[in-house]
Amino acid sequence: MEIDAPAVRLTIMVGESDQFHGRPVYTEVVHRAHRAGLAGASVFRGIEGFGRSHHVHTTRLLSLSEDLPVLVVVVDAEDKVRAFLPGLEDLAIEGLVMIEPVEVVRYAGRDERRDPGGRP
Repeated sequence: MEIDAPAVRLTIMVGESDQFHGRPVYTEVVHRAHRAGLAGASVFRGIEGFGRSHHVHTTRLLSLSEDLPVLVVVVDAEDKVRAFLPGLEDLAIEGLVMIEPVEVVRYAGRDERRDPGGRP
């Protein structure tokens, strides 16, 4: 991904228990984004939230939920993200899918020649 190019953030909100062929939907999205060559994808687990059903899901002890909100966030050039979206239609995502413009001010990865501890 070029820092100078306009970028967008694709955010997909799903439930933690949403499945596709026995695999979490969020995992499937991340692996598809990887195969599509997108710049990166991250999954964030919410501690509380509600969606279209208006049923509140929470981590609080008195009302433990096994269907917490999960966000999958992908950032890349708009054309790449929009080309990626049709490949998710078979997932029948029951959640919210958003695209927003973002300004990328830094995009750097670890040097693959270094070990996981960061030593050369």
